[in-house]
Amino acid sequence: MKLDFEEVMSRYEAWWDCDIVDRPLVGMKFSRPEAKCLAAPKKQHANHRERWMDTAHVVAQAEARLQNTVHFADSLPVAWPNLGPEIFSALYGCEMEYGERTAWSKPVLADLSDESVGKLRMNKDSFYFLKLTEMTEALIEAGKGKFIVGYTDLHGGGDAIAAFRDPQKLLIDVIEQPDKIKRLCDNITADFLELYDHFHGILSAAGMPSTTWLPATCKGKYHVPSNDFSCMISDAAFSDLFVQGIIRECQHMDRCIYHLDGPQALRYLDILLEIPQIHAIQWVPGAGRSYWADWIEVYQRIQKRDKALCLSVPARDLNLLFQSMDPEGVWITDVTGISNEQEAKAALHKIAKWTKRQ
Repeated sequence: MKLDFEEVMSRYEAWWDCDIVDRPLVGMKFSRPEAKCLAAPKKQHANHRERWMDTAHVVAQAEARLQNTVHFADSLPVAWPNLGPEIFSALYGCEMEYGERTAWSKPVLADLSDESVGKLRMNKDSFYFLKLTEMTEALIEAGKGKFIVGYTDLHGGGDAIAAFRDPQKLLIDVIEQPDKIKRLCDNITADFLELYDHFHGILSAAGMPSTTWLPATCKGKYHVPSNDFSCMISDAAFSDLFVQGIIRECQHMDRCIYHLDGPQALRYLDILLEIPQIHAIQWVPGAGRSYWADWIEVYQRIQKRDKALCLSVPARDLNLLFQSMDPEGVWITDVTGISNEQEAKAALHKIAKWTKRQ
Protein backbone atom coordinates (compact mmCIF):
# COMPACT_ATOMS: atom_id res chain seq x y z
CA MET A 1 0.00 0.00 0.00
CA LYS A 2 3.05 2.30 0.19
CA LEU A 3 5.50 1.44 -2.56
CA ASP A 4 7.48 4.68 -2.05
CA PHE A 5 7.97 4.08 1.67
CA GLU A 6 11.74 4.68 1.69
CA GLU A 7 11.26 8.05 0.02
CA VAL A 8 8.54 8.92 2.54
CA MET A 9 10.78 7.81 5.43
CA SER A 10 13.46 10.24 4.25
CA ARG A 11 10.94 13.10 4.50
CA TYR A 12 9.97 12.07 8.03
CA GLU A 13 13.62 11.93 9.08
CA ALA A 14 14.18 15.43 7.69
CA TRP A 15 10.99 16.71 9.35
CA TRP A 16 12.14 15.60 12.80
CA ASP A 17 15.18 17.84 12.34
CA CYS A 18 13.09 20.75 10.99
CA ASP A 19 14.54 20.21 7.55
CA ILE A 20 13.20 19.41 4.06
CA VAL A 21 14.40 16.88 1.49
CA ASP A 22 12.37 17.98 -1.53
CA ARG A 23 9.14 19.41 -0.08
CA PRO A 24 7.33 19.70 3.27
CA LEU A 25 5.90 16.55 4.84
CA VAL A 26 2.22 16.17 3.98
CA GLY A 27 -0.46 13.52 4.28
CA MET A 28 -3.62 13.25 2.22
CA LYS A 29 -6.24 10.50 2.21
CA PHE A 30 -9.33 9.91 0.12
CA SER A 31 -11.60 6.99 -0.71
CA ARG A 32 -10.85 4.58 -3.53
CA PRO A 33 -13.40 4.16 -6.32
CA GLU A 34 -16.20 1.93 -5.10
CA ALA A 35 -15.33 -0.80 -7.60
CA LYS A 36 -11.95 -1.27 -5.90
CA CYS A 37 -13.27 -1.26 -2.34
CA LEU A 38 -13.67 -4.15 0.05
CA ALA A 39 -17.03 -4.57 1.72
CA ALA A 40 -16.83 -3.42 5.33
CA PRO A 41 -17.19 -6.43 7.66
CA LYS A 42 -20.53 -6.71 9.42
CA LYS A 43 -21.08 -8.78 12.51
CA GLN A 44 -23.54 -8.74 15.37
CA HIS A 45 -22.06 -8.58 18.86
CA ALA A 46 -23.85 -8.95 22.17
CA ASN A 47 -22.37 -5.71 23.50
CA HIS A 48 -19.68 -3.10 22.86
CA ARG A 49 -17.04 -4.93 24.86
CA GLU A 50 -17.46 -8.10 22.82
CA ARG A 51 -16.97 -6.11 19.62
CA TRP A 52 -13.81 -4.40 20.91
CA MET A 53 -12.36 -7.79 21.93
CA ASP A 54 -13.17 -9.60 18.67
CA THR A 55 -9.67 -9.84 17.21
CA ALA A 56 -10.74 -11.31 13.86
CA HIS A 57 -13.35 -8.59 13.40
CA VAL A 58 -10.90 -5.84 14.37
CA VAL A 59 -8.38 -7.12 11.82
CA ALA A 60 -11.01 -7.41 9.09
CA GLN A 61 -12.13 -3.84 9.78
CA ALA A 62 -8.54 -2.59 9.54
CA GLU A 63 -7.96 -4.44 6.27
CA ALA A 64 -11.12 -2.97 4.71
CA ARG A 65 -10.43 0.55 5.97
CA LEU A 66 -6.89 0.56 4.62
CA GLN A 67 -7.77 -1.12 1.34
CA ASN A 68 -10.57 1.38 0.75
CA THR A 69 -8.34 4.41 1.37
CA VAL A 70 -5.74 5.98 -0.91
CA HIS A 71 -2.78 7.04 1.25
CA PHE A 72 -1.47 9.86 -0.91
CA ALA A 73 1.82 11.74 -0.62
CA ASP A 74 3.35 10.92 2.81
CA SER A 75 0.25 9.45 4.44
CA LEU A 76 1.01 6.02 5.90
CA PRO A 77 -1.32 2.98 5.93
CA VAL A 78 -1.24 2.18 9.65
CA ALA A 79 -3.26 -0.16 11.86
CA TRP A 80 -2.77 -0.58 15.60
CA PRO A 81 -4.47 -2.61 18.35
CA ASN A 82 -6.88 -0.28 20.15
CA LEU A 83 -8.27 -1.35 23.53
CA GLY A 84 -8.85 2.19 24.79
CA PRO A 85 -6.59 5.01 26.01
CA GLU A 86 -6.35 3.64 29.57
CA ILE A 87 -5.19 0.18 28.58
CA PHE A 88 -1.85 0.66 30.34
CA SER A 89 -3.71 1.07 33.65
CA ALA A 90 -5.77 -2.04 32.89
CA LEU A 91 -2.55 -4.07 33.02
CA TYR A 92 -2.45 -3.26 36.75
CA GLY A 93 -5.96 -4.55 37.42
CA CYS A 94 -8.22 -1.65 36.43
CA GLU A 95 -11.28 -3.12 34.76
CA MET A 96 -12.30 -1.55 31.47
CA GLU A 97 -15.73 -0.33 30.40
CA TYR A 98 -16.45 -0.04 26.68
CA GLY A 99 -18.78 2.27 24.80
CA GLU A 100 -19.40 2.60 21.10
CA ARG A 101 -16.33 4.74 20.37
CA THR A 102 -14.30 5.01 23.57
CA ALA A 103 -13.38 3.16 26.74
CA TRP A 104 -12.56 4.04 30.33
CA SER A 105 -11.20 2.25 33.37
CA LYS A 106 -12.41 1.73 36.94
CA PRO A 107 -10.04 2.88 39.73
CA VAL A 108 -8.34 0.23 41.87
CA LEU A 109 -6.09 2.25 44.18
CA ALA A 110 -8.00 3.07 47.38
CA ASP A 111 -5.20 5.23 48.82
CA LEU A 112 -1.49 5.94 48.44
CA SER A 113 -0.39 3.96 51.47
CA ASP A 114 2.70 1.77 51.07
CA GLU A 115 0.51 -1.30 51.46
CA SER A 116 -1.91 -0.30 48.69
CA VAL A 117 0.78 0.90 46.29
CA GLY A 118 2.82 -2.23 47.00
CA LYS A 119 0.01 -4.38 45.59
CA LEU A 120 0.00 -2.43 42.33
CA ARG A 121 1.86 -4.57 39.81
CA MET A 122 1.84 -4.72 36.02
CA ASN A 123 0.60 -8.20 35.14
CA LYS A 124 1.96 -9.68 31.91
CA ASP A 125 -0.37 -12.66 32.32
CA SER A 126 -3.47 -10.47 32.51
CA PHE A 127 -6.32 -10.72 30.02
CA TYR A 128 -5.55 -7.30 28.56
CA PHE A 129 -1.84 -7.93 28.09
CA LEU A 130 -2.55 -11.19 26.31
CA LYS A 131 -5.29 -9.59 24.20
CA LEU A 132 -2.95 -6.76 23.14
CA THR A 133 -0.34 -9.33 22.13
CA GLU A 134 -2.94 -11.38 20.25
CA MET A 135 -4.22 -8.36 18.33
CA THR A 136 -0.72 -7.12 17.54
CA GLU A 137 0.33 -10.49 16.15
CA ALA A 138 -2.91 -10.88 14.17
CA LEU A 139 -2.47 -7.45 12.58
CA ILE A 140 1.15 -8.24 11.75
CA GLU A 141 0.08 -11.43 9.99
CA ALA A 142 -2.64 -9.63 8.02
CA GLY A 143 -0.39 -6.68 7.22
CA LYS A 144 2.58 -8.58 5.73
CA GLY A 145 3.59 -6.78 2.57
CA LYS A 146 0.49 -4.57 2.72
CA PHE A 147 0.34 -2.16 5.66
CA ILE A 148 2.20 -0.99 8.76
CA VAL A 149 1.30 -2.11 12.29
CA GLY A 150 1.96 0.20 15.23
CA TYR A 151 1.88 -0.13 19.00
CA THR A 152 -1.20 0.74 21.02
CA ASP A 153 -2.04 4.09 22.62
CA LEU A 154 -0.14 4.06 25.93
CA HIS A 155 -0.70 6.64 28.69
CA GLY A 156 1.76 6.44 31.55
CA GLY A 157 2.72 9.01 34.19
CA GLY A 158 -0.03 11.23 35.56
CA ASP A 159 -2.74 9.80 33.33
CA ALA A 160 -2.04 6.25 34.48
CA ILE A 161 -2.04 7.27 38.15
CA ALA A 162 -5.29 9.20 37.66
CA ALA A 163 -6.84 6.02 36.25
CA PHE A 164 -5.56 3.96 39.21
CA ARG A 165 -6.75 6.46 41.78
CA ASP A 166 -9.64 8.46 40.22
CA PRO A 167 -8.82 11.98 38.98
CA GLN A 168 -10.75 13.81 41.72
CA LYS A 169 -8.98 11.88 44.48
CA LEU A 170 -5.63 12.39 42.81
CA LEU A 171 -6.18 16.15 42.80
CA ILE A 172 -6.32 16.03 46.61
CA ASP A 173 -3.27 13.76 46.66
CA VAL A 174 -1.33 16.33 44.61
CA ILE A 175 -1.78 18.75 47.53
CA GLU A 176 -1.49 16.33 50.45
CA GLN A 177 0.87 13.56 49.27
CA PRO A 178 3.09 14.81 46.42
CA ASP A 179 6.12 12.73 47.44
CA LYS A 180 4.11 9.51 47.19
CA ILE A 181 2.90 10.49 43.72
CA LYS A 182 6.49 11.08 42.59
CA ARG A 183 7.59 7.65 43.87
CA LEU A 184 4.66 5.95 42.17
CA CYS A 185 5.37 7.81 38.94
CA ASP A 186 8.99 6.63 39.04
CA ASN A 187 7.91 3.02 39.50
CA ILE A 188 5.31 2.93 36.74
CA THR A 189 7.58 4.76 34.30
CA ALA A 190 10.01 1.86 34.59
CA ASP A 191 7.14 -0.52 33.80
CA PHE A 192 5.99 1.71 30.96
CA LEU A 193 9.38 1.60 29.24
CA GLU A 194 9.54 -2.18 29.67
CA LEU A 195 6.09 -2.53 28.10
CA TYR A 196 7.02 -0.23 25.22
CA ASP A 197 10.15 -2.27 24.51
CA HIS A 198 8.15 -5.51 24.58
CA PHE A 199 5.82 -4.43 21.80
CA HIS A 200 8.51 -2.52 19.92
CA GLY A 201 10.50 -5.75 19.86
CA ILE A 202 7.58 -7.74 18.44
CA LEU A 203 6.89 -5.14 15.77
CA SER A 204 10.48 -4.49 14.73
CA ALA A 205 11.15 -8.25 14.51
CA ALA A 206 8.30 -8.37 12.00
CA GLY A 207 9.95 -5.63 9.94
CA MET A 208 7.57 -2.87 11.01
CA PRO A 209 8.84 0.70 11.35
CA SER A 210 7.94 2.37 14.63
CA THR A 211 4.53 4.05 14.66
CA THR A 212 1.30 4.31 16.64
CA TRP A 213 -2.08 6.11 16.70
CA LEU A 214 -0.43 9.35 15.51
CA PRO A 215 1.02 7.86 12.31
CA ALA A 216 4.46 9.40 12.08
CA THR A 217 7.53 7.18 11.89
CA CYS A 218 11.29 7.24 12.30
CA LYS A 219 14.39 5.09 12.13
CA GLY A 220 14.34 3.83 15.68
CA LYS A 221 11.85 4.19 18.53
CA TYR A 222 9.01 6.69 18.13
CA HIS A 223 6.64 7.68 20.94
CA VAL A 224 3.81 10.11 21.75
CA PRO A 225 4.12 11.22 25.42
CA SER A 226 1.24 13.11 27.02
CA ASN A 227 -0.35 14.08 30.34
CA ASP A 228 -4.00 15.09 30.07
CA PHE A 229 -4.31 15.14 33.87
CA SER A 230 -1.97 18.16 33.88
CA CYS A 231 -4.86 20.39 32.77
CA MET A 232 -6.26 20.22 36.31
CA ILE A 233 -3.18 21.08 38.37
CA SER A 234 -0.84 24.03 38.86
CA ASP A 235 2.26 24.73 36.81
CA ALA A 236 4.42 24.06 39.87
CA ALA A 237 2.77 20.68 40.52
CA PHE A 238 3.17 19.62 36.90
CA SER A 239 6.86 20.54 36.92
CA ASP A 240 7.53 18.94 40.29
CA LEU A 241 5.56 15.73 39.93
CA PHE A 242 5.42 14.75 36.27
CA VAL A 243 7.96 16.51 34.04
CA GLN A 244 10.82 14.24 35.08
CA GLY A 245 8.77 11.18 34.12
CA ILE A 246 8.03 12.72 30.71
CA ILE A 247 11.74 13.40 30.21
CA ARG A 248 12.54 9.82 31.18
CA GLU A 249 10.05 8.48 28.63
CA CYS A 250 11.51 10.72 25.94
CA GLN A 251 15.12 9.85 26.74
CA HIS A 252 14.26 6.21 26.11
CA MET A 253 13.12 6.98 22.57
CA ASP A 254 14.75 8.20 19.38
CA ARG A 255 11.91 10.58 18.42
CA CYS A 256 8.95 12.00 20.34
CA ILE A 257 5.88 14.10 19.55
CA TYR A 258 4.29 15.55 22.68
CA HIS A 259 0.48 15.42 22.57
CA LEU A 260 -0.57 18.77 24.10
CA ASP A 261 -4.31 18.52 24.58
CA GLY A 262 -6.67 21.30 25.60
CA PRO A 263 -6.51 25.03 26.40
CA GLN A 264 -5.58 24.42 30.05
CA ALA A 265 -2.48 22.52 28.92
CA LEU A 266 -1.21 25.27 26.66
CA ARG A 267 0.45 27.02 29.62
CA TYR A 268 2.99 24.17 29.68
CA LEU A 269 4.20 24.76 26.14
CA ASP A 270 7.35 26.66 27.14
CA ILE A 271 8.28 23.97 29.68
CA LEU A 272 7.91 21.27 27.05
CA LEU A 273 9.85 23.22 24.45
CA GLU A 274 12.82 23.22 26.84
CA ILE A 275 13.04 19.41 26.76
CA PRO A 276 15.62 18.44 24.09
CA GLN A 277 14.20 14.94 23.62
CA ILE A 278 10.78 16.33 22.60
CA HIS A 279 11.26 16.84 18.88
CA ALA A 280 7.74 17.93 17.90
CA ILE A 281 4.46 19.17 19.35
CA GLN A 282 0.95 18.10 18.44
CA TRP A 283 -1.33 20.90 19.66
CA VAL A 284 -4.96 19.81 20.07
CA PRO A 285 -7.11 22.86 20.98
CA GLY A 286 -10.17 20.84 21.98
CA ALA A 287 -13.80 20.62 20.92
CA GLY A 288 -15.18 23.83 19.44
CA ARG A 289 -11.72 25.39 19.14
CA SER A 290 -10.21 23.24 16.42
CA TYR A 291 -9.83 25.74 13.55
CA TRP A 292 -6.10 25.70 12.96
CA ALA A 293 -5.75 29.37 11.94
CA ASP A 294 -6.95 30.52 15.36
CA TRP A 295 -3.70 29.13 16.74
CA ILE A 296 -1.13 30.43 14.26
CA GLU A 297 0.66 32.27 17.08
CA VAL A 298 1.08 28.97 18.95
CA TYR A 299 2.56 27.27 15.90
CA GLN A 300 4.90 30.21 15.39
CA ARG A 301 6.07 29.92 19.01
CA ILE A 302 6.90 26.27 18.39
CA GLN A 303 8.81 27.06 15.21
CA LYS A 304 10.84 29.80 16.90
CA ARG A 305 12.17 27.17 19.31
CA ASP A 306 13.31 24.93 16.44
CA LYS A 307 10.75 22.23 17.17
CA ALA A 308 8.70 20.42 14.55
CA LEU A 309 4.90 20.46 14.64
CA CYS A 310 1.89 18.81 13.06
CA LEU A 311 -1.44 20.26 12.04
CA SER A 312 -4.40 19.57 9.77
CA VAL A 313 -5.30 22.25 7.21
CA PRO A 314 -8.24 22.63 4.79
CA ALA A 315 -7.18 22.77 1.15
CA ARG A 316 -8.72 26.23 0.89
CA ASP A 317 -6.32 27.52 3.59
CA LEU A 318 -3.02 26.45 2.06
CA ASN A 319 -2.09 29.97 0.98
CA LEU A 320 -2.74 31.27 4.51
CA LEU A 321 -0.48 28.52 5.87
CA PHE A 322 2.28 29.48 3.42
CA GLN A 323 2.02 33.15 4.44
CA SER A 324 2.03 32.45 8.18
CA MET A 325 4.71 29.85 8.74
CA ASP A 326 8.01 28.49 7.54
CA PRO A 327 7.85 25.12 5.75
CA GLU A 328 10.71 23.53 7.71
CA GLY A 329 9.40 21.30 10.49
CA VAL A 330 5.75 21.46 9.40
CA TRP A 331 3.93 18.15 8.97
CA ILE A 332 0.54 18.71 7.40
CA THR A 333 -1.00 15.53 8.77
CA ASP A 334 -4.05 15.92 6.55
CA VAL A 335 -5.21 18.32 3.86
CA THR A 336 -8.94 18.22 4.45
CA GLY A 337 -11.53 18.74 1.75
CA ILE A 338 -9.72 16.42 -0.67
CA SER A 339 -12.00 13.84 -2.25
CA ASN A 340 -10.12 12.46 -5.25
CA GLU A 341 -6.70 12.07 -6.86
CA GLN A 342 -7.04 15.14 -9.06
CA GLU A 343 -7.64 17.40 -6.06
CA ALA A 344 -4.82 15.71 -4.15
CA LYS A 345 -2.35 16.24 -6.97
CA ALA A 346 -3.32 19.90 -7.26
CA ALA A 347 -2.81 20.45 -3.51
CA LEU A 348 0.50 18.59 -3.54
CA HIS A 349 1.70 20.73 -6.47
CA LYS A 350 1.04 23.87 -4.42
CA ILE A 351 2.72 22.47 -1.32
CA ALA A 352 5.80 21.34 -3.28
CA LYS A 353 6.46 24.98 -4.21
CA TRP A 354 6.34 26.09 -0.55
CA THR A 355 10.04 26.43 0.20
CA LYS A 356 9.97 29.57 2.30
CA ARG A 357 7.45 31.84 4.01
CA GLN A 358 5.57 33.78 1.34
